[in-house]
Amino acid sequence: MSHRIGRLLPRSAGARAGLALLLVLLGGIAIGGYLYERHRTGNIYHPHARFLPEPAPTPPKRAPAQFTWPFYGYTPEHTRFLPAPETLRPPFRRLWSDNSHTLLEFPPVMAGGRIYQLGDNGVLFAISRHSGKVLWTRHLGRLSASSPAVAGGTVYATVLMRTHGGGGDVVALNRADGRIRWTRDLPSPSESSPLLDHGMLFFGSQDGTVYALNDRTGSVLWTYRAAGAVKASPTLMGGVLYFGDYSGHVQAISEQTGRRLWRSGSGGTLLGSGTFYSTAAAQYGRIFLGNTDGRIYAYDASTGKLDWAVQTGAYVYASPAITNAPGIGPTLYLGSYDGTFYALNARSGAVTWKFDAGGRISGSATIVGRIVYFADLGQHHTYGLDISTGRSRFQAETGSFDPVISDGKNIYLTGVTGLFALGPF
Repeated sequence: MSHRIGRLLPRSAGARAGLALLLVLLGGIAIGGYLYERHRTGNIYHPHARFLPEPAPTPPKRAPAQFTWPFYGYTPEHTRFLPAPETLRPPFRRLWSDNSHTLLEFPPVMAGGRIYQLGDNGVLFAISRHSGKVLWTRHLGRLSASSPAVAGGTVYATVLMRTHGGGGDVVALNRADGRIRWTRDLPSPSESSPLLDHGMLFFGSQDGTVYALNDRTGSVLWTYRAAGAVKASPTLMGGVLYFGDYSGHVQAISEQTGRRLWRSGSGGTLLGSGTFYSTAAAQYGRIFLGNTDGRIYAYDASTGKLDWAVQTGAYVYASPAITNAPGIGPTLYLGSYDGTFYALNARSGAVTWKFDAGGRISGSATIVGRIVYFADLGQHHTYGLDISTGRSRFQAETGSFDPVISDGKNIYLTGVTGLFALGPF
């Protein structure tokens, strides 16, 4: 018996030694993985990267009589900035409200005297900008998560699930009465807010296809296939479309042909690349957008080279808003799932100021005049902050995602299920 025990003791000691070695190796791998992860997803700065300054915007003295907010993000560059008159600032009074009784994940668009809002239930509403009265509704599908677009006499919308069958849909409607002009079934769902330019309609889909359609007929002009789902709205600057995808790449393609001009990666996380849900903003010769790896990225618009990347510590689904702010210069504004809203120097990526919202931020900000508005998904609040200082100027106890558009006279706040028109006192 003792002999058998004697024979087992060395093996037991050997096992213990092997286990200790294994723990050391695992510890080394863990430490190495942590350092590798930190290196890949930390801050990156290239101080000599190209930056094209632009003059500070001059706000108009009064709002225009006729106004159009045609796209998600307001402009083709998706800067999400309206240079409103000085008179359009908090405090506000409520002018009217409309409850759609469905989740409103994306903001509406506006043309003439009408606002067009697409609910998550696939219903498109036409609402009087002056009274809040619903003028018509159209059931476009079973599920949607995008803003429509409006140009001329037509409203365009994408849906995640069409009413019958699988896949998504893109629809063009007469904006006066909601009559359908044309519709095109898509093999894959789409939650990409459409963009229009020179007779072409652009949007992405979950199978990675980016479409260019004839805006009058819906016929396909060209398609581009990305390596991952394209959920963002394509951003347009200088004849080039920019967007990120769920493979963790940002790409630039020709507006006219769909030919790829460049593609860049995100650096990603240890177990794979982060994904781009964020719609890009294009300004100062750069492309800015957030990623689920927690970073906010800036790329050179001409080459795709990384200019800087800033780590927030949590998902960044939000799309950035950008302007040349008084006193602090070119600045990028967006929130993170870490519950913080950031103002970043657009040239360097350095944090200029930040605001603790107390809950995760999923939706995107909009700048109206000198106030930047964003919503907090965690607590369902909407905030308005001074763009130069970050001081709170406005708060409403509603809102979850992208809260505000404006016509320069009033702001139109998208709450959880309702739309509110607010005007200055």
